[in-house]
Amino acid sequence: MERSLTLELVRVTEAAAISSARWLGRGKKHEADDAATKAMRAVFDTVPMNGVVVIGEGEMDEAPMLYIGERLGMGGPGAPEVDVAVDPLEGTNIVANGTWNALSVIAVADRGNLLHAPDMYMEKIAVGPKARGRVHIDATVEENIRAVADALDKDVEDVVAVVLDRPRHAALIEDIRRAGARIKLIPDGDVSAAIHTAFPQSGIDILFGIGGAPEGVIAAVALKCLGGDFMGRLKPQNDAERARLKAMGISDPNRVLVLDDLVQGEDAIFAATGVTDGELLRGVRFTGASARTHSVVMRYKSGTVRFIDAEHRLERKPNYVVR
Repeated sequence: MERSLTLELVRVTEAAAISSARWLGRGKKHEADDAATKAMRAVFDTVPMNGVVVIGEGEMDEAPMLYIGERLGMGGPGAPEVDVAVDPLEGTNIVANGTWNALSVIAVADRGNLLHAPDMYMEKIAVGPKARGRVHIDATVEENIRAVADALDKDVEDVVAVVLDRPRHAALIEDIRRAGARIKLIPDGDVSAAIHTAFPQSGIDILFGIGGAPEGVIAAVALKCLGGDFMGRLKPQNDAERARLKAMGISDPNRVLVLDDLVQGEDAIFAATGVTDGELLRGVRFTGASARTHSVVMRYKSGTVRFIDAEHRLERKPNYVVR
């Protein structure tokens, strides 16, 4: 992949974030998601790449979403051939309710290097660079928390675990409390939560729990770029989902998927723009004829992580705005 592709992808997430932020707190999550998708698709058409969506928002008959198998980018001779994982609006409920940590996100890797994760549940554990290799999805909650505390030179009671606030996590939450760690429960947005484990200023040390498998792959790309760690285990809920696993070549549903199973190869790029305020990224700010965005973009090959604070003149970018 070309180095310049990193900044091209930020343009895409900025557009999606600006468009969806117009729906902040208006109680209309589908409209917010649709606005993000349309803006993302429009800007993708200007990016010099040959991309194929391997993780998107549905199948082809569910357009106008960015569907699995859709081709993105300008194409042309010499354009990089890449897999694309997208979530135009990670946190549709967050935007509808005007709460924290909604993002627009993209992850790309060379063709064939992203796991084509089916739309099912995945059990996950994620940590930042200092705890890489110190935790395991099959270890107990207490063992993992103590390993993170040791890696970060913290007392156990100072460790913060982030968990989606769902009834299915009741036992997990009790195990974390019993171990003596603190908990941050989030309503949605476990991609951002996983990324936060790699940034000490976020206050998040480890992610536990069950969420969407596609989001797991996107988070894994970010953590690979950041030097963190991620493990997952797909959790099929019925015979149809188990059949999909077999079609993927996963005959054992209990197989542990490590970081290099989820994103292979020697290069990958992750980009995200804040839609609403969060621990890591600020949300979109509208100031008259301008919008201000805050983004992060990272590349595995170089190890570079850039934070980008941008101001956009909206009258010159009509595709960015829902009017």
